[in-house]
Amino acid sequence: MPRPIDQLARFDPFAGRDGDGLGYVLMDVFTDTPLQGNPLAVFTDARGLDAPRMQAIARELNISESVFALPAERTGEMRVRIFTPSSELPFAGHPVLGAGIVCGLALGVSELTLETQAGDVPLALELAQGRPPSGTMSQPVPRWRDYERADELLRALGVGSSGLPVQAYVNGPTHIYVELEDAAAVSALRPDIRGIAELGEVGVSCFARAGAHWRTRMFAPGLGVPEDPATGSAAGPLAVHLARHGRIAFGERIDIRQGLEIGRPSLLAARADGTADAVERVQVMGAAVLIARARMHTG
Repeated sequence: MPRPIDQLARFDPFAGRDGDGLGYVLMDVFTDTPLQGNPLAVFTDARGLDAPRMQAIARELNISESVFALPAERTGEMRVRIFTPSSELPFAGHPVLGAGIVCGLALGVSELTLETQAGDVPLALELAQGRPPSGTMSQPVPRWRDYERADELLRALGVGSSGLPVQAYVNGPTHIYVELEDAAAVSALRPDIRGIAELGEVGVSCFARAGAHWRTRMFAPGLGVPEDPATGSAAGPLAVHLARHGRIAFGERIDIRQGLEIGRPSLLAARADGTADAVERVQVMGAAVLIARARMHTG
């Protein structure tokens, strides 16, 4: 007689419905280690889904972002739509990198372009067998301004000041940057999440130099993400912010560690080329690992 655990292992509640449901890939992005980095669901064929359905699916999965692949409308290989559990984003870093890697593997190409609502994003991929796939994406060049609610933000974070001006950068989403004294101060943050949510649909990126790399934490409760394990769309503007204010040189690559405080250590890299008056290119790099392949049955 089979043991109950053996019966459970063979149980398929969707037996006979193999062709039904929405196929998706679950990935961890900005890491080369499974169960670290930022989780991502890539729905590989979202034709027939409208925005409310995509939003409901993203809310069901309740991870930082889910991305939905659609036929291209311009000159890219694919078009993507990106959803947090509570809203759609015109651009986000780890969904674009993860979706780009899945598309590259499926198409057998090492260069491709994904179309987002914030513009076309070229990717160069490293897909050699024997190591996790990785890629470099050329992100939209951000616009920036002094952040008009800096005092409210600092109070919500529980910090007295920022080492650099508190500024907002827009490359699709809006990210606000606050420089702290060191990595220990970043780790020690206990922010008022409700207070940050009252600032609206923004990401708040707190950072500090930590030897040869930079430590960051990113809070976006207004987007349904209280704390993000790895924020690719914030990594590029961080390189711009640091270069504009002389912390690094333009063209210098920075390594960013994020997610340690929530048990999802992540590694990102970024570079901004140009000058303080004319940023020419913003690139963000990272690896990803594929965790699962699944089908979602939504009725």
